[in-house]
Amino acid sequence: MFGRQPVPKSQNVGFLLTPQFSLIAFTSAIEPLRAANRVSRQTLFTWQLFSIDGQPVRASNDVEFNPDAKFADEITCDILIVCAGIRSYDHINPKTSAVLRSLARKGMPLGSVCTGTVALAEAGLLNDYRCTIHWENIESLAERYPQLNITATLFEADRNRFTCSGGMAALDMMIHSIRLDYGRDLSMRVADQMLYTSIREPQDLQRMAIEQRTGITHPKLLGAIGYMEAYLESTITMKDLAKNVGLSLRQLERLFHDKLETTPARFYQNMRLDRARALLRQTAMPILEIAIATGFNSPSYFTKSYKSKFGYTPRQEREDS
Repeated sequence: MFGRQPVPKSQNVGFLLTPQFSLIAFTSAIEPLRAANRVSRQTLFTWQLFSIDGQPVRASNDVEFNPDAKFADEITCDILIVCAGIRSYDHINPKTSAVLRSLARKGMPLGSVCTGTVALAEAGLLNDYRCTIHWENIESLAERYPQLNITATLFEADRNRFTCSGGMAALDMMIHSIRLDYGRDLSMRVADQMLYTSIREPQDLQRMAIEQRTGITHPKLLGAIGYMEAYLESTITMKDLAKNVGLSLRQLERLFHDKLETTPARFYQNMRLDRARALLRQTAMPILEIAIATGFNSPSYFTKSYKSKFGYTPRQEREDS
């Protein structure tokens, strides 16, 4: 896969399913392989499923899968893809990292979909490689592994490492790989089978443009929201924000009131609280670190603001997730 030469007659792909993995990312990765076999009328791909302990594993939507085997360094496959999802940091452990490193030493190409990037990073297998992860987890990955070269692209294929942001992006990644190995004609036929009419390239961004996500079309308002998104950690003043988008503070406030029925300060704080909620749910970062990482220098003010918006404290959020 991913243009390795010579291309084997049949490639066996291993999938390590970690607890609460993203089912849509997993199926988006495995279904193009099935489709490639079907439309080519050849067995180009076979696959195996592994779990950390060899026991059944549940996806984040509670669908249970029975693996073919326990994940161990004696497994035999041509390529391994780690599939993860919610709270991926809770499911990394020294033994899994050791197996991943053992497979890497044997020369096995290693990849991931969704938050499976965390497992590769924890094993030290992404140093000096470009990598990506779901956009909700980019900040937490950068906080935990500051040495990584993390991008916000759909997927990255860097030598014998490949990482994918998750969701439907796994489909783009696998069609891209099929094209490299078996040519454009087969990849297009696979896409056609998937009813996939617009194949995205690796460098395409994960998130829709702000105007698509929000329905907002006012250029100054879009500029203000984009600037806020860029400064969720090192907070900015509303005066500096207004200056950056070419408005007076009063004009900025009127714009937010007219279009969004809120103040720019409240809108900005809600963005930072939404980011904090994602970090609480998806990472093991201490609550104080999350407060600082989202621009709250006062832990008590962070707790008060969080409870005001969501109805419970950050600690309760962490306990219930």
